[in-house]
Amino acid sequence: MHAESLPYALEPLRFPFPALASLAGRLPLGGGREVALAALMTARLAQGVMTGDALHTGERVTRAAAAKVWLASLALPATTRVPFARCVESTTGTSLQVAGAIRSLVAAAGTHLDGPSVQELEKLARLLAGS
Repeated sequence: MHAESLPYALEPLRFPFPALASLAGRLPLGGGREVALAALMTARLAQGVMTGDALHTGERVTRAAAAKVWLASLALPATTRVPFARCVESTTGTSLQVAGAIRSLVAAAGTHLDGPSVQELEKLARLLAGS
């Protein structure tokens, strides 16, 4: 049975990164989980740069500064620490800069993520490059 939406009903909210959130919830405590959490946080920050959802530059700078402090507290593998920091820093710039940083992040952290999570990050990079 398919019910039509009512004219006064709100659109249902859809979480943009379910695979990353699911991966972070499934993994045991430690490096893999922290990579998944960092990827989720980075993706959420990057989403704020997209044209339709763009935040003001001041808001993005504040968010990036707070995220860099949070990232420093994680036990990330050495090969992923710099790409995550660069990706977070890139969220203060243009969508093309963020797309490039996400692609670099996927190359560095892809082995720690599952297929659907990598696909979500790659889709985000494509959307950012196109906006």
